[in-house]
Amino acid sequence: MAERHTTKRRTRKDTVRAFNKHVLNPVMMRLAGRRYWYAGVIRHVGRRSGTAYATPVVADRVNDGFIVPLPYGSETDWLRNIRAAGRAALQVHGQTYEVTRPEIVDAAVAYPQVPAAHARVWRRLGIEHYLKLTVPTDRPWPCTTRGRHNAE
Repeated sequence: MAERHTTKRRTRKDTVRAFNKHVLNPVMMRLAGRRYWYAGVIRHVGRRSGTAYATPVVADRVNDGFIVPLPYGSETDWLRNIRAAGRAALQVHGQTYEVTRPEIVDAAVAYPQVPAAHARVWRRLGIEHYLKLTVPTDRPWPCTTRGRHNAE
C-alpha cells in the first residue's frame, strides 16, 4: 500500500504573514517607532535563544499601558517570547516604554479602550485577539533605556 504524502495547506493568512515577515516588516522597521509614524516597534528576547528581536506593531495608548491588535492570532513567536519574559520595550511615537504583564484580551475588552475609528477598522479586519501591555507605575514614564531591551 502506497503512503499518501500530506502537506500542510497554506492559507491566505499564511501567505500574507510570510510576505509581511520577509518583505513588509524589514521596510516597516526603518520607520517603526518614530515620532510621526503610526507603527511602533516592540523589542523582546527569544525565550529559548536569548537573542534580542524587534517586531513592528500597531499599539494604541490606553489608561495604564497599550493595546496591540493581533491579526495573526496569539501564537506568533514574538508574542510567545514576550509572554514568556513577562516584559518588553515598546517604542511608539519616538518614546520608549517598559511594558509588563502581557495579557491576551478579546475585542469586548479592547474596543472600549481604543479610539472608535481603530476599533471599527480592527472589527472589519476580523481581528479577534489583542495584547494588553501594562506600563509599571513604579518606573519612569517613558522608560530610561532609550529603546534598549536588556535581559536580566
